[in-house]
Parts: sequence; structure tokens; C-alpha cells
Amino acid sequence: MEWETVIGLEIHTQLRTKSKIFSGASTAYGAEPNTQACAVDLGLPGVLPVLNKEAVHMAVKFGVAVNAEITPRSIFARKNYFYPDLPKGYQISQFELPIVGKGELEITLADGSVKTIGITRAHLEEDAGKSLHEDFQGMTGIDLNRAGTPLLEIVSEPDMRSAEEAVAYMKKLHSLVQYIGICDGNMQEGSFRCDANVSVRPKGQKEFGTRAELKNINSFRFVERAINFEVERQIDVIESGGQVVQETRLYDADKDETRSMRSKEESHDYRYFPDPDLLPVEVTADDIERVRGELPELPDQKRDRFMADYELNMEEANILTSSRETGDYFETVIKASNSKPKICANWVMGELSGALNKSDMSISESPVSAEMLGGLIQRINDNTISGKIAKQVFEAMWNGEGDADAVIENKGLKQVTDTGAIEKIIDEILAANTAQVEQYRAGKEKMLGFFVGQVMKQSQGKANPAIVNNLLKEKLSS
Repeated sequence: MEWETVIGLEIHTQLRTKSKIFSGASTAYGAEPNTQACAVDLGLPGVLPVLNKEAVHMAVKFGVAVNAEITPRSIFARKNYFYPDLPKGYQISQFELPIVGKGELEITLADGSVKTIGITRAHLEEDAGKSLHEDFQGMTGIDLNRAGTPLLEIVSEPDMRSAEEAVAYMKKLHSLVQYIGICDGNMQEGSFRCDANVSVRPKGQKEFGTRAELKNINSFRFVERAINFEVERQIDVIESGGQVVQETRLYDADKDETRSMRSKEESHDYRYFPDPDLLPVEVTADDIERVRGELPELPDQKRDRFMADYELNMEEANILTSSRETGDYFETVIKASNSKPKICANWVMGELSGALNKSDMSISESPVSAEMLGGLIQRINDNTISGKIAKQVFEAMWNGEGDADAVIENKGLKQVTDTGAIEKIIDEILAANTAQVEQYRAGKEKMLGFFVGQVMKQSQGKANPAIVNNLLKEKLSS
């Protein structure tokens, strides 16, 4: 039987506010355990939550960016469940009236095709604390620093049909929330994490199969691996005569498998009811328009502009707009080098990208600034150095040896354009390789490459290649 996969994602996005959603405690990451949890976060008797206005502003910003409906009057509710890292015994969230309603996001797949994924809703809520199982010898430690950190939970429609589509959607959302400045996107710190709802059904069947929820996956690679494993597991269960159980499952990256955590709760299990301590959130049409005016150029807009203005193809434009920092870096390189965009794109996607990947760095951490890379490209364009020497200069710049001009000067890498000096090298090489000269003159034109290589070797790569080619052809023909 042929099977079809059905996937929906719930993305938990920590908002970049300085304080928590209902208290004045800091949201800074990395503090000593339980030093950033105040009386409100701990749920002590008599305390009252006060809504952080900036969290609402960021939620609206996201809604506008994905062309979603913004709810004029949204309600906070209490979601009741009992975990050690939830001090109040309930989580303040939104249920029936979330702040952001239906929207959509376009994703581009590996084959260049474009697909629209529906967004069901995005609601504000507080994060829970963190249970720590390592180093406690059979016990669990609780760190409540994260409790109360503002979250925007973004729930997709079940529109994805493969792990590839799910990863493409997650990457696009990851890029978008950073573009609009509402989340730092740091997946290792848990700022951006994902629950995946996965089910299978016979191809052609309209009804959905029974889904399993894969909890708290914090890398694109693990999302892909977890979904692929879960799909195979569910198919094996059904084809063996069993039934898939609706449950919450954990993905174990070390064993590359999912395993059961607990049966999946339905909304009625949480006994939602409106929080009596919080007023409804009212967002006016003027508020929405004000936020719309604050939005930066979004990834799709930037991609289309790069294709139109810089004559890049879709793949190049997608890479160079994958993050706001990458797009800004690329455009700064163009201005600094006063060069063709295609040449700048090749350097950013080639030498720079390779060095960043090798060092596991983001572009904002690059030791070679956009201005420095632009300066290097300038020196290629004005024939100060050759393209080959430029790679040596880039490596020196990466290692902190200064900008392009300093490296060229200190290492004596300036290109030789003195025709007299190049002519002298050529004469010596032709005199030492008479047999090869005769082969060239007998019609073996490929020998030109041999002579060019010899000249470049003797000049340590500093001879201007165009001058070398012209002089060689002239001398070999005479």
C-alpha cells in the first residue's frame, strides 16, 4: 500500500523582551539557576500578573508579517496541568481567542517549487521552567529562571507532506522571526523549538490518521530525522496489523528513535478557563497599521529585489537572504567593492561561507567584515592581485592579519604588471623548454597552458595572467 505523510508543526518562539510576560524579572539566558524567578513567576499566594505590552507588540508584528488575521479582542486562559517545573499548577496561555488568527507562509523546496503552508493561529503564553536530569543521581533539579519567559506558539495547518517540507517551513519561520526582530532564533538555548504532529494515511484517503506528537526538538536535522523515523514506525505498526496510538513521544537523537512519553492530552484535559486576573487584550486597526509601518523588508521581498536588481537566480537569492545579516553583509560588500553583484555573491557564498561553516560561526561573528571583503574584491578588480592570490589574502584576513591592503603589503603579494619583468621570465622559460615550444608551433595549442603555469609558478602567482597570456601568444607565434 502507498502511504501519505501528514505533518503539522507547533513552533515555540521565545520573544526578545527584556522582562517576562507577566513580571519584571529578567529573561537573560545563562544566569545561575533560580536567580531570575520572582514571586509572580513562582506563583506565590496573592501575586498578580501584569501583561508585558512589548510581547503583544511582537505578536502583532508576526501576524502582520504572515498576512494573518489579528484578533481585536483576545483572551488569556489558564491551562491546568501539574509538572514540577510549573509552579502555579497552570500555565497562562490563550485558547479560544488567540491574538493571531489564520495566516500563511510560502516555502521553497529543493526542486525550486513553491508551496504555501497555512498558519492556524499564533498565541501568547508563558514558558515553563526547566527540569534538569543530569548530575542529580536519580533525582531531578528544577530551574525556574525560564518560567514566565514570553512565548509565541505558532501552529501550522497539517499541510506538510514530507520531512523536507517540514524543515523548509521551520527554516523559513526561523528566518522570518529573526528578520522582524522578535526572536534571536538560538535553538541551542531553546529560543526556537518545535513540536511535530505526525500521522500517515493510505494515499487518496481524505481522513487523517491517528497522530503522534514529537516534543521539543531543537534542530533542523533532528526534526527531519525524528519525522522520518516516526513515519516508518507508524507504517510498520499499521502494516503489522496494529493501531497507532495518539500519544506524545520523545525523540532520542543518540539512538535516532522516538519513544513514548505519555498519552496525548486533548484540550478538555487541560480544563481551560479565562484567567480572572488578566483583562482582555484589545488591538485596534491603528495599532496594526503602526506595526505594519515598522516592519523591515521581509525575506521574500528582499529575495525578489535581489533577483531583479542584482540579476541573481532564485537559488543564489534564497541563500543571500536566508538571514537578515547575510543580506545586509552582501549589500555592504557590493557598496565597499563597487563591483558586480555576481562577483560579490560568489565570494560571500564561496570563500566566506566555507570559512564560516568550517569554524561553525554565524556571519555576524565573521572576523572578515563586509567592508574588508569589499576591499579585497577591489584589489582584484584594479589588478593589484590575481584571483588566486586573493584566496591567500582572504585566509590571512580571516586569521586577523589586517585588511587586504595590509596583507598585500606585508606579504609582498602585489601583482606584477610590469611587461618588461614578465617578458624576462617568459624568455627564460621558452629557452629552457624548446621541445614544448616546437610542440606548440606544430599545432599542439594546449601547450599554452603549460607555459602559463610555468610563468605563474616562477612569479609565485604574482604575474598578471592577462599580460602573461598575451605575451606568450605573441612570442610563440613569432
